Amino acid sequence: MKKTSTPEDWLATNRANWDGRVPVHTASEFYDIPGFVAGKEALRAFELAEVGDVTGKSLLHLQCHIGLDTLAWSRHGATVTGLDFSAPAVEVAADLAGRIGADTARFVVSDVYKAVEALDGQRFDIVYTGLGALCWLPDIAGWARTAASLVAPGGFLYLAEFHPFGDTLADDGRTVEYDYFNRAATVWDDPSTYTEGEVTSGATMTVEWQHGVGEVLSALVAEGLRVEFLHEHDFTLFPRFPVLEHDRGYRFPPGHPRVPLMYSIRASKPA
Repeated sequence: MKKTSTPEDWLATNRANWDGRVPVHTASEFYDIPGFVAGKEALRAFELAEVGDVTGKSLLHLQCHIGLDTLAWSRHGATVTGLDFSAPAVEVAADLAGRIGADTARFVVSDVYKAVEALDGQRFDIVYTGLGALCWLPDIAGWARTAASLVAPGGFLYLAEFHPFGDTLADDGRTVEYDYFNRAATVWDDPSTYTEGEVTSGATMTVEWQHGVGEVLSALVAEGLRVEFLHEHDFTLFPRFPVLEHDRGYRFPPGHPRVPLMYSIRASKPA
């Protein structure tokens, strides 16, 4: 790992790595594609509650990867479009749509910053994104400008994301070790991924960035969106630190000081 200025080839580097993750993730127990095809819920309970009824709504999922969350919204009644920069991931998503009978689901290959052009200017009732998405983007103001422009008047953006405060904690989850305000690119060379298995394509380099909650919120407000809520959550989706206990997610044990591990934002566009 090293910290550096933004590499010129960051997009190609990250795309190659995510292309290499697709077969690993598709075969993983983490994504459990057979379970999903059989009807297993892919969305988290707090997302379903905070987004609300999507029946009859058009929903765009930015950075959709292999499309499980996208297609889960389809099962809840939305007309969905998923967008991702990895062509192999989009191929898997489109195949899954056919397997579960989501005939109206659409998947598009595009860099998120070029989403407006890739979607021919279409706007959506709901723009959904998050859970490990923003760390792959260097320019949050540009992301917010793109996302906001894709929201139809009267619609909203919904973001669920891992809280950047968690990135300041040491591996034991007990002490602050890293700088919350560091915005330099972090370049990793690591074959591991967050599922079981490793990337074997040789594309093991990735480039990531940390974005503060205030930075994300301010970028959305600057684009004219009205923030309805910012919720901070005391749990996460995986055992990130050994001290966490499994209890409706992974949480710090009783008596341990808690810090936010995820957050969610809903921001609407005036009709």
